[in-house]
Amino acid sequence: MAKYVYPAVFVPEEEGGYSIYFPDLDNCFTQAESLEDGIKMANDALCLTLYDMEENNQSIPKASSIRDIKTNGDEFTTLISCDTVEYRKFFNSKAVKKTLTIPAWLNSMAEREEINFSAVLQKALRSELNL
Repeated sequence: MAKYVYPAVFVPEEEGGYSIYFPDLDNCFTQAESLEDGIKMANDALCLTLYDMEENNQSIPKASSIRDIKTNGDEFTTLISCDTVEYRKFFNSKAVKKTLTIPAWLNSMAEREEINFSAVLQKALRSELNL
């Protein structure tokens, strides 16, 4: 889980809009009717692809230098950034129930102080994961 930056190739379509693909990532492509929409769609496609690769423990390929990407005619290359942690937060924020065990004395002390166990666990996990 990280922040990524990959080059994307924008290919103008005859009927308008763009087809967009990422040379470093198989099956990562999208399309849009405008350049502004294309940037948003490219970001979404990149995040979804990398999120899926992370979830399936696939190795994430190194991004090519934008200078090394060859284009034809009116095509152009731009960099698209993506943060899969933010993507997870936005699209997968459903709460899940976890069962855990702690010593009884610790439970009593925490309850006496009215500590929110879920909040503490979330804070600890964020810290442990460097998020």
